[in-house]
Amino acid sequence: MDTLRSSSSSMVVRSPLPPVRTIASPSKVYSAAARFSSTPSVNGFRRNHLQLLRPFTSSSVPKFSVRCGAGVREIKESEFQSTVLESNRPVLVEFVATWCGPCRLISPAMESIAQEYGDKLEVVKIDHDANPQLIEEYKVYGLPTLILFKDGQEVAESRREGAITKAKLKEYVDSLLETISVA
Repeated sequence: MDTLRSSSSSMVVRSPLPPVRTIASPSKVYSAAARFSSTPSVNGFRRNHLQLLRPFTSSSVPKFSVRCGAGVREIKESEFQSTVLESNRPVLVEFVATWCGPCRLISPAMESIAQEYGDKLEVVKIDHDANPQLIEEYKVYGLPTLILFKDGQEVAESRREGAITKAKLKEYVDSLLETISVA
């Protein structure tokens, strides 16, 4: 247990845990804990020594992924032709990346849409980093990007970039399905 004392004998603060800080440097991230030692006081005050404990290893840094549930399937470039372009049903393609925060944000909404509209359309995800040819071919500049395909073609006005709420996503899908059923 650490004890802080002032030059005044009336003030004593006891803490069972030392204060913890994270210090970031350009090359490494260190976990540091402030420890109060019994070094001699200077002008009546004890000095605080900050001790670096250990650098974080790559295994201790959290890794993120964009996982697919039962409704959304992740496909690769090799599967794009058969899954999207040759499909008998409309296919909503979501271009995502593991490092993309908005992609992780809308992932539950995409799962919900895939389950709710499972009889009307198929929903697939394509990893941006693993499929550069598709990214270049369909000119995906922002993530997440949603594109609806029907009969092997991108549906006009179906492209949408960025995060979207579940309610807005549902409106978007409803309007697209209405558009393609009229055409």
